[in-house]
Amino acid sequence: MKQTLGRLMILVVMLTGIFLTGCGNDTSSGSSGDLTPVKLQLKWVPQAQFAGYFVALENGYFEDEGLDVTIVPGGPDIVPEQQVANGAADIGIGWVASLLPHQEQGLPLIQIAQIYQKSGLLLVSKKEAGINSAEDLAGKNVGNWMGGNEFEILALFDKYGLDQNKDLSFVKQGFTMDQFLGGEIDAASAMTYNEYNVVLAEGIPESDLNVIDMNDEGVAMLEDNLFANKEWLEENKEVAAKFVRASIKGWQAAIDDPKAAVDAVMKEAEEGSSTREHQLKMMEEVAKLVVPEGFAPENIGMIDDEMFKQTADIAHQFGVIQEPANLDEAYTHEIMEMALE
Repeated sequence: MKQTLGRLMILVVMLTGIFLTGCGNDTSSGSSGDLTPVKLQLKWVPQAQFAGYFVALENGYFEDEGLDVTIVPGGPDIVPEQQVANGAADIGIGWVASLLPHQEQGLPLIQIAQIYQKSGLLLVSKKEAGINSAEDLAGKNVGNWMGGNEFEILALFDKYGLDQNKDLSFVKQGFTMDQFLGGEIDAASAMTYNEYNVVLAEGIPESDLNVIDMNDEGVAMLEDNLFANKEWLEENKEVAAKFVRASIKGWQAAIDDPKAAVDAVMKEAEEGSSTREHQLKMMEEVAKLVVPEGFAPENIGMIDDEMFKQTADIAHQFGVIQEPANLDEAYTHEIMEMALE
């Protein structure tokens, strides 16, 4: 009996040793167990529009901050605000004009950083259409994707006293530039970093185009921002600040080396969805929105109170939100201040 007990004790000791050795191997193998997981929900599919985050991931900036970041692709059926509100993601990327109505509907969301400092929205027309200024839109077919993207254009109409139902034809624009290229639309909506380059790639030189820039017209609305679930943020302010800090570093690196940034993007982009040349042009234009002329790169992510108010005022004017936005609840400077410490 004693011999049997002795053998059992030896077996237990051996098994315990094996178990502890296995655990030791797991810990030393570089497991992400010590990193805090964070999910980032993109507004759209992986492309240079989001280059800073892919560069931060590729270069280990998130990991340096103790974070294990997962970047979740977006798409036409994915609403980042809903994904963050229901806990499927911790931080989301969206436009301010999309965030504001979701906040008004009661979703517990708050903006924590503003990555794009300028609007990238243009109205582009062929010179033969004779649209030399916004006043010349009268009597023309003007296109926009709608679905929340049209409010800067509506503010432009309002500025020049143009009634979208009487003075011109405001039509839904597809996600290609075919209607514009085929002459169905006189003035088409185009992002500086995407559709405008598509037009140029079709062989139409810039000298044959007229452009109306929403920034120059004073009707620009803020676009790509970072927002979080208020409940999550309350418990994870330091995590959010680390995420923003690493993201800023990623954006700075992406702007300094656009080619390397596009390399990081192309690794994540769906095969055949875009070309490297298109993504490189997108990166060059995106850089102008993240760090506009005269803007210090170290201030990437700062929220401009005046521009946020302009965006919120336009949103209220055109019924995106029914009541004026509560700016104290819509965004916070706290996370950016922590990130820049």
